[in-house]
Amino acid sequence: MEARTRYATSPDGTSIAYQVHGEGPLDLVFVPGFVSHVELWWEEPTLRRFLRRLASFSRVAVFDKRGQGLSDRPGRPPTLEQSMDDLGAVMDAVGAERAAILGISEGGPMSALYAATHPGRVVSLVLYGTFARMLAAPDYPEGVPGDAFDRWAERVRSEWGGPVGVDLWAPSELGNADFARWWARLLRQGTSPRGAIDLMDLYREIDVRPALPAIAVPTLVIHRRDDRVVLERQARYLAEHIAEARYVELEGADHIPAIGGDDLIDEVEEFLVGSRGTHGVERSLATVLFTDIVGSTETAARLGDRRWRDLLERHDATVRQALAVHRGDEVKTTGDGFLATFDGPARAIRCAIAIRDSLVTSGLAVRSGIHSGEVETIGGDVGGMAVNIGARVGALAGEGEILVSSTVRELVVGSGIGFEPRGAHELKGAPGEWRLFAVTG
Repeated sequence: MEARTRYATSPDGTSIAYQVHGEGPLDLVFVPGFVSHVELWWEEPTLRRFLRRLASFSRVAVFDKRGQGLSDRPGRPPTLEQSMDDLGAVMDAVGAERAAILGISEGGPMSALYAATHPGRVVSLVLYGTFARMLAAPDYPEGVPGDAFDRWAERVRSEWGGPVGVDLWAPSELGNADFARWWARLLRQGTSPRGAIDLMDLYREIDVRPALPAIAVPTLVIHRRDDRVVLERQARYLAEHIAEARYVELEGADHIPAIGGDDLIDEVEEFLVGSRGTHGVERSLATVLFTDIVGSTETAARLGDRRWRDLLERHDATVRQALAVHRGDEVKTTGDGFLATFDGPARAIRCAIAIRDSLVTSGLAVRSGIHSGEVETIGGDVGGMAVNIGARVGALAGEGEILVSSTVRELVVGSGIGFEPRGAHELKGAPGEWRLFAVTG
């Protein structure tokens, strides 16, 4: 799914970057938290799957708050009033007279205030991992103690540029080097060090408690029990002070909504459209690509752990770059390779060629297997007979070879891609014999 980044103009002339995904009957505006970048979001597989799931049952608008991502950066954090103007400008730009609002983390207070101030434009409100006030006060013991917040602010000042706060925002991703690199890049490109510090100062002042009783739209408050950024009691305070709000507590400690499983999006879907799981198993025609490094065990033993790890990171980055260029979707890593899906077999083949040719200079030989058929998408993973066949085809490929099924060959007729026959084979778990072909060139 690709979307063009467009710009809405706020009443004071500030340009707000946004994208629209999906064609569902419900308009939904996703209000981001700490730092955002509408284009970099799509480079992280879990966020990509999360946004696609939202787009499966709604027309979802995502945007960068002013001062962040691709939006204008006036040089100071926005007031809540300015942020509400920006939200309204995005709704106007996408033609959404009324919409559901999904407010995440720091985006929650403004979303709550908008729902109270503009009830005619809000169908329903979902608040996740968020708060009415961040810091504790004599009349608000639910807040974060000031000294704890000061320690976090100091980490931001001293560690900005790296994956600061992964242990808080996504503890289940600790040790995932790919996620850490992406997180650090998101923070750097989402805002500047000065901008991050200014945001910390802003959080000390935010307090929308007086607006909560005025919220009259259907509201769902969701929170992960062991969230390390926002405390459970802060979320419960929201639900207790918004009339007839529903409170749902989920297992886990991840603060980023896309991390930690599908239970969050299941709750959101059920609340907004009245059902869940309608997209839990989705069947569609797709092309699956399996890649694998040939002789990885021997190469690792020859190079040693450190050099092999560096080479493997180079391999992973090369594969992901090729997937981005050829519109492939990474499903998961499979040992020393990848499983990815494409909406067209020619793109899958050209991606496999690019991966193979790019890694030759690194001394890595990659083999690939490609098949097209009906796949089942289940919670971000894929399964079904087509995936099984693709894996079997890949296992038969030789060093540097791109092997495809006869189905793929027939679907790319006229593309200019050449093939050589590799005979008929029985594929374990698949009925009959399968003619296989090697890509030439």
